[in-house]
Amino acid sequence: MVPKTTPKSLCSVSFLFLLLSVLFTLSLFLFFLSNTTHQPKPSSSPSLFSRTVTQLSSNSIKVYIADLPRSLNYGLLDKYWSFESDSRLGSQPDNEIRSTHLSGKLEYPPYPENPLIKQYSAEYWIMGDLMTPEELKTGSFARRVFNVEEADVVFVPFFATLSAEMQLGLAKGAFRKKVGNEDYERQREVVDFVKGTEAWKRSGGRDHVFVLTDPVAMWHVRAEISPAVLLVVDFGGWYRLDSKASNGSSSDMIQHTQVSLLKDVIVPYTNLLPRLHLSENRKRRTLLYFKGAKHRHRGGLIREKLWDLLVNEPGVIMEEGFPNATGKEQSIKGMRSSEFCLHPAGDTPTSCRLFDAIQSLCIPVIVSDNIELPFEGMVDYSDFSIFIAVSDALQPNWLASHLRSYSDKQKDRFRQKMAKVPAHFSI
Repeated sequence: MVPKTTPKSLCSVSFLFLLLSVLFTLSLFLFFLSNTTHQPKPSSSPSLFSRTVTQLSSNSIKVYIADLPRSLNYGLLDKYWSFESDSRLGSQPDNEIRSTHLSGKLEYPPYPENPLIKQYSAEYWIMGDLMTPEELKTGSFARRVFNVEEADVVFVPFFATLSAEMQLGLAKGAFRKKVGNEDYERQREVVDFVKGTEAWKRSGGRDHVFVLTDPVAMWHVRAEISPAVLLVVDFGGWYRLDSKASNGSSSDMIQHTQVSLLKDVIVPYTNLLPRLHLSENRKRRTLLYFKGAKHRHRGGLIREKLWDLLVNEPGVIMEEGFPNATGKEQSIKGMRSSEFCLHPAGDTPTSCRLFDAIQSLCIPVIVSDNIELPFEGMVDYSDFSIFIAVSDALQPNWLASHLRSYSDKQKDRFRQKMAKVPAHFSI
């Protein structure tokens, strides 16, 4: 559904933001507690810690929106909609929006329906929630303040994902370079502005919040914003090639130190498939379903190995596919007719596939030895998902046999639990 564009409609956001607000609070609380407990310096941030404790007791979080120019958020959407199409996909839904909804300039343009971008759209909905007048909100713990001295956190309203994806769509070859890279120029503008403010200088950036849901968002300046609270879908994008150790020939990676479960928040992808209600569930005749690219690099090499093991297994469907209109319809059909949906790592540990499986009541089979998931303190994924060690999954015939061992009663229980989960994630 195309997002509406009036200020009133901006408050029509999911329960996601309630949870995000709570997690902002808890994350900051733990971070400041750690700093004030273990690094007691006169110039540390006791005032920040005190404000956080006060905020906790009042069950709300006061958010100041940094005064970035419109060109770095809604102005980017104006620019996006001025393009004819994304060269990588030519998204049909976006072309329809261009022709039917954008005859005049809008104050709050819609976010792209192009699935390559939509899956990372938390930046748009969080910004919309904060921009909505308080009297029009329902159930949001985030309260906007207009004096930075009153704020618990400073939200940096840069559509970092949209900026990165626009660069990838227009000139992918320039993405890792700085010269001729409009995304880098925008990143530089954001960082220079924010780091020049008194708010950043006072806290060292520890009370600033950036939304970096795309694994390549803010690619060139991540080290500079590392003290801030970062909203990410996982930590998989925070790697670099160890070229010295491998002579440039290996895909081994070293994890950056800029991200931490102590200060950062894992947030969900935006689901791409519609929700299936429990009352609509029908007989599922496929054991295990996966749709996506077979060949991935880095941590996603496990996917190719699983593919080769499972592609000829009876009751298992492994399909190559792309998130266009045809692929979406195939995924809806495949997930709704399958008992289990495979969730191996790709380029990064997670993907929107997990949340589409939840929407489809297809029991997620998460093949990973180390994965961080959104809101794990509030959502017990083991209630509706099956976690498989990589070593077990790669044993011939093991995975399909293991999944067949689950009784109908057990699978029904998984789906009943799963049916309650989308309220935490869906927009």
